[in-house]
Amino acid sequence: MSLTAINGKQVSKICLGTMTWGQQNTEAEAHAQINFALDQGINFMDAAEMYPVPPREETQGLTETYIGSWFAKNGKRDNWVLATKATGPREEFGFLRGGPNFSREHLTTAVEGSLRRLQTDTIDLYQLHWPERPTNCFGYRGYSHIDYDKWTPLEDVLRTLEELLKSGKIRSFGLSNETPWGAMKFLQIAEREGLPKFESIQNPYSLLNRSFEVGLTEVAHREDVGLLAYSPLAMGLLTGKYRHGAKPEGSRLALFERFDRYSSATTWEASEKYCSLAEDHGLSPAQMALAFVNTRPFVLSNIIGATSLAQLQENIDSMNVTLSSEVMAGIKEIHKALPDPAP
Repeated sequence: MSLTAINGKQVSKICLGTMTWGQQNTEAEAHAQINFALDQGINFMDAAEMYPVPPREETQGLTETYIGSWFAKNGKRDNWVLATKATGPREEFGFLRGGPNFSREHLTTAVEGSLRRLQTDTIDLYQLHWPERPTNCFGYRGYSHIDYDKWTPLEDVLRTLEELLKSGKIRSFGLSNETPWGAMKFLQIAEREGLPKFESIQNPYSLLNRSFEVGLTEVAHREDVGLLAYSPLAMGLLTGKYRHGAKPEGSRLALFERFDRYSSATTWEASEKYCSLAEDHGLSPAQMALAFVNTRPFVLSNIIGATSLAQLQENIDSMNVTLSSEVMAGIKEIHKALPDPAP
């Protein structure tokens, strides 16, 4: 694997994110986004069995279902590198497989459910959505150790993934919301036991959260496992649409109250500085933020999400934006003063 490919297949620098499909976007709107992205040269799409977000029992699986109905309608499965994810354990997800984990039984059931909804025979990249063991992710800065030994041994997880690879149900696998310890432990066990190696890490990465650079960037480079950057616009804060207290109708922060990762005063202060920097240089704030992520050498693909075709066009066009040395210097200064306010 190189930092431009999944399972040997080149992927576009922009990846089509899908977590709004089934909640904020209808099936017709989802299909329109897939068609538009494909026409723009995008060939990489990322989903999850628990999508759409926020996850609810009555909507769980709709995102994959919409993708599957597009495949059935268009017959263009081979035009896409398709990624999805197995839900990790969390108390409120008892409705999903009776409480998800990464045992052989659960992972096998999860893959088969995704394949059925996606109406495909194989998943190009299958990811573990977050660690089964207790660790800090989803906005938690510090690590507080909890003695808990009920998570599936990582070697067992790898052996299950190996079975799924050999069966052809998945073509490669990756991690998500993972730590440097977890990434290196998976690599260590794989090398020791002759088991397959993961190909990517899907973690948050944006101007407001560059924590991946501490530890995991070195792993990405030295072990040849690229970052799939999610939330590159920090739930929309870096587009400028929430400036000065605005909450546009239909926006995620207007609809949902669960995204406290982005609610601190420091986060809002930093986002305002980045938006002002973009405007000072005649740039769209969203495109500046995405262009920064696009150009990081450890980023395999940048996962963008949009609820309208206009947003999707703007996001995809970030691939054509070049940031000047003055803009990069401004980004460096803001980051130095307000580092990673939204971990």
